[in-house]
Amino acid sequence: MTFWRDKPIEDMSESEWESLCDGCGLCCQIRVEDEDTGEIALSDAACRYLDLCTHRCADYANRQRNVHDCVKVTPQNIHVLTWLPHSCAYRLVALGHDLRDWHHLVCDDPERVHTEGPSMRGDLVSEDDVEWPD
Repeated sequence: MTFWRDKPIEDMSESEWESLCDGCGLCCQIRVEDEDTGEIALSDAACRYLDLCTHRCADYANRQRNVHDCVKVTPQNIHVLTWLPHSCAYRLVALGHDLRDWHHLVCDDPERVHTEGPSMRGDLVSEDDVEWPD
């Protein structure tokens, strides 16, 4: 079934919407804003709740309670979340594009995002292991 092609995002069930997540971990990569220019740069650190092996949130149900600025991606806010990567399945589907060949709903292999997609597996460390400047 290709519900992501056949249904408007507003008509998707919560489980259908959630299943679009490709598991790349890019949305959990910590961004740092330059105070002078406002420019956003990606760090090599990920949210402490990102399981660096599975690239899934270790406490997904409580993520917004645990991390004050964690954003729940929804059909209602997807169009304003410009910081999401261009490869993000939520973003692609919301813009009317198809999922990439490496997406688990297309290839039935949740590991392919880590071998052929934009995954940061192996490239990120936990924010708990970083010494941040004051």
